[in-house]
Amino acid sequence: MNGSRIAAVGHYQPAKVLTNEDLAGMVDTSDEWIRSRVGILTRRIAGPDEPVDELAAHAAAKALAAAGLMPADIDLVLVATSTAVNRSPNMAARVAARLGIPSPAAMDVNVVCSGFTHALATADHTLRAGAATRALVIGADKMSEVADWTDRTTCVLVGDGAGAAIVEASAAGEEPGIGPVLWGSMPEMGHAVRIEGQPARFAQEGQSVYRWATTQLPALARQACERAGLEPADLAAVVLHQANLRIIGPLAEKLGAVNAVIARDVVESGNTSAASIPLALSKLVEQGVIGTGGPVLLFGFGGNLSYAGQVVRCP
Repeated sequence: MNGSRIAAVGHYQPAKVLTNEDLAGMVDTSDEWIRSRVGILTRRIAGPDEPVDELAAHAAAKALAAAGLMPADIDLVLVATSTAVNRSPNMAARVAARLGIPSPAAMDVNVVCSGFTHALATADHTLRAGAATRALVIGADKMSEVADWTDRTTCVLVGDGAGAAIVEASAAGEEPGIGPVLWGSMPEMGHAVRIEGQPARFAQEGQSVYRWATTQLPALARQACERAGLEPADLAAVVLHQANLRIIGPLAEKLGAVNAVIARDVVESGNTSAASIPLALSKLVEQGVIGTGGPVLLFGFGGNLSYAGQVVRCP
């Protein structure tokens, strides 16, 4: 096959908004403290009756509608998440059941904050190999369910949501719309970001993650551009994992994407883990700030410490 492309995107966030002022009434923090350290103003929080697969299904339904497709047109469902509560059925199978997708291959991908870009690369490789014809790729997380609401260094970060993309074969003679992936990890530092224990709780070594992201990742992001045959200055947009505004700003600056729109959805959505990249991308597409076909760098990083990035063409 010639390659694949993103045909459409969609996103979903719960209705409940949690502000910095709300958090100041729950834990020893303040609006000024949160703004100065992470740049977040608000985040969306799902209710107890809104499981991860429901968030994912809402985003997926919007992507299907945007692509003008029916559930039966999908034969591969990939859900990137690290907050699935039950081991089986997995989130992909639950989403397929909610949407009425008949007999798809259905798999979850747990690479935490870089889960979506890993899943997108997996879909691209699968379509290139001819093992599927059209894929639904979703990033969805309910971080509020694993948050330690007594830890002011982490609970101020998290939000809930989902983003989805329809991936299909590129047209004959068309340039591939999803570039080669650059991915890897530093397993020896995997302890720096954790969701573990009973009950599972999110914890991280913030300074270690910050140093790694701001010093090591710019060169890796440039390599992802090189694999697509582009210079950072050629990019129309950059969508990094929405971890922290103090990470996004320096990373984007060191990358050298001087002409690109930089996604900063973290300000209003918080850190939604695997959902953050497709959520931010879908909002940029919805706002019309990226032209169709414009090159966009997607770059996820975080837990394990893992990373994955590729240049895609805006749907």
